Amino acid sequence: MKQSIYVLVLLVALGMQAQEKEDATMVSETVKEAKIQTIDSTKPTPNRIKIDGVSAVVGDYIILESDVDKTLLDFKQQGISLEGLTRCKLLGKLMEDKLYAHQAVQDSITVAPGEIRDRVNQNIEYFSKQTGGMAELLKFYAMEDEASLRQRLMEIVKIQFLTQRMQSKVVRDVEITPEEVRQFFEKIPVDQRPVIGVELEVSQILIAPEASQEAVDKVINKLKGIKAEVEAGSSFGTKAILYSKDRASGRQGGLMAISKRMSLAKEFKDIAFSLQQGEISDPFETDFGWHIVMIDKVRGQERDVRHILLIPEITNEKLEEARKEIDTLRQRIMAEELTFDEAARSFSDDKETRNNGGKLINPATYDTHFELTKMDPEQYSQIEPLKGNEISIPLIDETRTGQKRFKLLKVTNRYNEHVADYSKDYIKIKSLALKEKQLKEVEKWIKQKIEDTYINVNQGNRDCEFQNNWLKK
Repeated sequence: MKQSIYVLVLLVALGMQAQEKEDATMVSETVKEAKIQTIDSTKPTPNRIKIDGVSAVVGDYIILESDVDKTLLDFKQQGISLEGLTRCKLLGKLMEDKLYAHQAVQDSITVAPGEIRDRVNQNIEYFSKQTGGMAELLKFYAMEDEASLRQRLMEIVKIQFLTQRMQSKVVRDVEITPEEVRQFFEKIPVDQRPVIGVELEVSQILIAPEASQEAVDKVINKLKGIKAEVEAGSSFGTKAILYSKDRASGRQGGLMAISKRMSLAKEFKDIAFSLQQGEISDPFETDFGWHIVMIDKVRGQERDVRHILLIPEITNEKLEEARKEIDTLRQRIMAEELTFDEAARSFSDDKETRNNGGKLINPATYDTHFELTKMDPEQYSQIEPLKGNEISIPLIDETRTGQKRFKLLKVTNRYNEHVADYSKDYIKIKSLALKEKQLKEVEKWIKQKIEDTYINVNQGNRDCEFQNNWLKK
């Protein structure tokens, strides 16, 4: 769901940028003129002059009338209901986004170029598939060539990153106590308390085929050879394009922007932050395969790195051995020689779940409950047929790098639809209470920043009843 929302927002933003194409050469002058000639919401001006095409100015950003028009049009094209969505509400939302981005710059929040490039590459690949190829994508958004499209996307994605990071900073230190959670819950009228849908707890056992030592040695020697060639003058980026099995970064010469707060394999992070700029690591192993890393640029707690991932070849023989192993394990569980929990702890190759008896963690809520109607479609199709304590047949699982392995799934608990209960659903209630508290903090922050930031609303939009005090009345 989050991914689909993100894609929609980016499509809308891209459409807005395409609509602005004809005004591109006038933007800088428009900002200057807007600050002088539009109505200053803090100082009434007798000679009111409307600057055509400008809806509002927020700090260093302008919002064009075409931005609002194109956003509404894109919502219609995407089949999104516009019920209750007025032009004024949409303008207010666009202004709020620009306020976040403007303040992020003031607070010296940065975005690594590598991060922007990675996100742009991902989205161009996705958009191309959705529209039928690059040619259709360029036609749809009236772009002359791919380079122009990438440049537009770079600008859009940078602002989105700034906005997201500023939002995160605003609520970063907001915490909630158990007493606040209790008070939040008790304020909800009994007949208005949320209904929790059918939920499941799911456990899994993973068995991954092991590569032969010969295959491992072959990969290590290949990486050592690449390192030697790069140190002798070859391009690391070219080698990554040619050989890396990491599809996302490989196309960009292995480039990744990383920070210590990012969720990365521990081994990868340890190596990446132990090297100096320009250094290349020796081959090292993670759960994804074998890597070498080169430090491209160091920026405090962040750095741009290039890496090459190689994966030892798994023969059909080794794959069949893994299938037989997990099939035997299933038979032992069915024969009650050991429980699913015990089998997961003793035999599963999934480091993240085996110490918890194989229980999966819901990435959206960070607990072990999965609401049936919100499960990933593939996972739902594998879970839905299981009844009672039934264990799935061995299923093929594939990693993002294409490695095949086998898994068993079991529904370990099932919770029927029910009205939220403080004791049983504390984690969900706490999450709702925290979000409400964060929202109040955001509202307070926006109110203050509106007062501190240059904001100018065009005369044609001053009749809007904004949720926030953009007119500074």
